[in-house]
Amino acid sequence: MNSLRARLLLFLLTLAVVVAAVLGIATYRAVLRETDDLFDYQLRQMALSLRDQGYVAPDTQGAIDVEAFDYVVQIWADDGTVVYASHTAPSSPAATLPLLPARAVLGFSNIELSGARWRMFSAAARGRVIQVAQPLVIRRDRAAAAALRSVAPWLLAAPLVALAVWWLVGTSLAPLHAVTVATRKRAADSLAALPASGLPSEVAPLVEALNALLGRLRVSFDAQRAFVADAAHELRSPLTALKLQIDLLRRAPDDATRAHAMNELGRGVERAQRLVEQLLALARAEPGGAETMLAAIDLAETARLAAADSVPMAAARGAEIELDAPQPVSVLGEASALRVLIRNLIDNAVRYSGMGARVAIHVAHDKDLPLLRIDDSGPGIAPAERARVFDRFYRREGQDEAGSGLGLAIVRAIAQRHNASIELADSPLGGLRVDVRLPAARPEVVRSIPNAGLTFR
Repeated sequence: MNSLRARLLLFLLTLAVVVAAVLGIATYRAVLRETDDLFDYQLRQMALSLRDQGYVAPDTQGAIDVEAFDYVVQIWADDGTVVYASHTAPSSPAATLPLLPARAVLGFSNIELSGARWRMFSAAARGRVIQVAQPLVIRRDRAAAAALRSVAPWLLAAPLVALAVWWLVGTSLAPLHAVTVATRKRAADSLAALPASGLPSEVAPLVEALNALLGRLRVSFDAQRAFVADAAHELRSPLTALKLQIDLLRRAPDDATRAHAMNELGRGVERAQRLVEQLLALARAEPGGAETMLAAIDLAETARLAAADSVPMAAARGAEIELDAPQPVSVLGEASALRVLIRNLIDNAVRYSGMGARVAIHVAHDKDLPLLRIDDSGPGIAPAERARVFDRFYRREGQDEAGSGLGLAIVRAIAQRHNASIELADSPLGGLRVDVRLPAARPEVVRSIPNAGLTFR
């Protein structure tokens, strides 16, 4: 049973039936006991009311008529004479034999007469014995009738209680149903917040969580649309250049011109390929991309591999790469993603520092946190621009070096997925210093971590 309404109705109705049954049985038994006590009280009071009566003459015995009350009254004298008998034994032809036995136990007792059980009270007073008796079957029938009358209101109220429970459950679940209807009527591209006013405290947190999720989805979709638009804009330029270079190649009048056009076409293809690779790398690093499976890795070894990847470009520009990683530094991360992060930082330092640049890489622990530090001898970045260089497709003005503007955006996305912080500052080498602090490895933790901090100074 997956319906919350059905579960609540079943539970509440079952509870109501059980409670009503328990209370009904308890009331029924209590009324039976009270009615029985009341009949005993009547027997006793009737007997005690007759103890002061004088002798009843046979011709006046009919004045004490209790037949209508289902009682039998007998009064005995000390000598065994029947002073009064309201009923006589049916087996007596002369109708003179008393119905009740001549011997009695004072107080309450149960006796057997004519195959039926009787309740009798006997009292002695002034040389007489007074007996008052009543059939138990009559007592029980009347007690049961009184008990049923006391339980009858519960039986009559049961349908009303069931109807009230049904209405209460429906009213209580109405806000949840309204949220469901509002959600179902939404268009596929609608990410507006659900109405949260007037909701009960149990439903409001669910709607708030849904609205928060819709807000995050809206931000994610907006970022995705912006990314697609920016990527299309950035791809348009190299593709247009490739088309022009192909046209120049087709119209080349001689081999030298054709060779030059081929070289330009090759460089254009390389730039387009690099842009596509950077876009793919950024898509994988962004939230919602490939899941990052974190494990304990050696940051020093990862930095060595990334530096080796950048050696060909550094050699072509006469740049010098220095690596200072004397000891293993264990971090919690994904080796391939961190290798891309370090390589992008090194490539940016080599690319924008000019010919013969110097790039220094340092891997160590700083305040119990693994630290990756990269210094370069380039022109650096002005403090006012440091907050923008991590934006996608952002390129600084006056920069002659061609690039996609995605390198640092990829660095930030990878840092966010590793819960790492990035700090930009002035370098002692004269250029820019980039400090990346990563979480230390914990053997029991293997999961994806969002959010990161960026610090500029």
